[in-house]
Amino acid sequence: MDKLTIRDVDVAGKTVLVRVDFNVPMKDNGTVITDDNRIVAALPTINYLLEHNPKAVVLFSHLGKIKTEEDKAKNNMAVVAPRLAELLGRDVKFVNATRGPELEDAIKNAENGQVILVQNTRYEKGETKNDPELGKYWASLGDVFVEDAFGSVHRAHASTVGIPTNLHPAVAGFLLEKEIAYIGKAVSDPERPLVAILGGSKVSSKIGVIENLLKVADKVIIGGGMMFTFWKAKGLEVGNSLVEEDKVELAKEYLEKGADKLVLPVDAVVNNAFAAEGDIKTVEGNVPEGYMGLDIGPKSIELIKENLAGAKTVIWNGPMGVFEMEPFAKGTLAVCEMLANMPDANTIIGGGDSAAAVKQLGFADKVSHISTGGGASLEYMEGKVLPGIAAVDDK
Repeated sequence: MDKLTIRDVDVAGKTVLVRVDFNVPMKDNGTVITDDNRIVAALPTINYLLEHNPKAVVLFSHLGKIKTEEDKAKNNMAVVAPRLAELLGRDVKFVNATRGPELEDAIKNAENGQVILVQNTRYEKGETKNDPELGKYWASLGDVFVEDAFGSVHRAHASTVGIPTNLHPAVAGFLLEKEIAYIGKAVSDPERPLVAILGGSKVSSKIGVIENLLKVADKVIIGGGMMFTFWKAKGLEVGNSLVEEDKVELAKEYLEKGADKLVLPVDAVVNNAFAAEGDIKTVEGNVPEGYMGLDIGPKSIELIKENLAGAKTVIWNGPMGVFEMEPFAKGTLAVCEMLANMPDANTIIGGGDSAAAVKQLGFADKVSHISTGGGASLEYMEGKVLPGIAAVDDK
């Protein structure tokens, strides 16, 4: 990796500002964390810093979207502090402010590696606009900046780009380093054959990814709801299936460009309602009127298996069907099983719904890497320069 990492800096006696991703899912109006994976993912970086005797480790993160006072109340970062303290086995000081004397005094008076968690960065209106004054202010609070929020590096915000613009050294934490190592290498320098599996509902959210992967992958397998936009482009009947009419021409282009690289499902599991009950059946080629496709069929599963044979790198983003409903989870489950049984391949799950599926279906420890950032990993796979990574100092 051509970026500086936390191994390259001396943090002894210094105040280290760390951008983490504590955007955790919650329930009961923001009082209960339902999944602490993102907190756990930040621990290696925080623990490493603490072992190297900093004055303080100051953690910045956003949580949810903030548009109203109600959003503020239910996305209060205070809920994270006790869970983080439990995981670290040490005190975490929560500062209920994003600027001003309370925050400044907490940092000034910190000692012996005090961990300080700052209130939700999005409480500041200037955060999402990368307000130069805000980035400069936050940068003035520390001596070293560590970028470790892969889930946010595709956004040019004050906490991801503004701080490192004004504070050096700006280095990568272990989580960011790992994401760059897996996803970056998979796209720019993969062990071949490289097979990409793209699911999910919409072609529009994956346009850049399909385009880029058709250039770099040996096979691109399409599944999920977006397969029906491709079926329609081939002249097949799609019934009531999800189709993006304005993307049918584009799908035709990809079919021509992709030729033998692009692999489409050959059958689908359909139903006469968007529900777990109804007249569920498997069809080949055309979806009957009044029915909608909700999963790939058994022949498509076999086709994916054939195309994965011998693959050395596999990137998967997006489920194969509506896996939340048991009758339409078979395609997604089959892909999970295939990847779990490829010990010699580098298997990468690109965050989002496919990451949720892998965890929910119990295969999390059977794949090489599950990305912590859905949007970021998609943009990375598009070959885009991500602003938060660009802001980290080069070696």
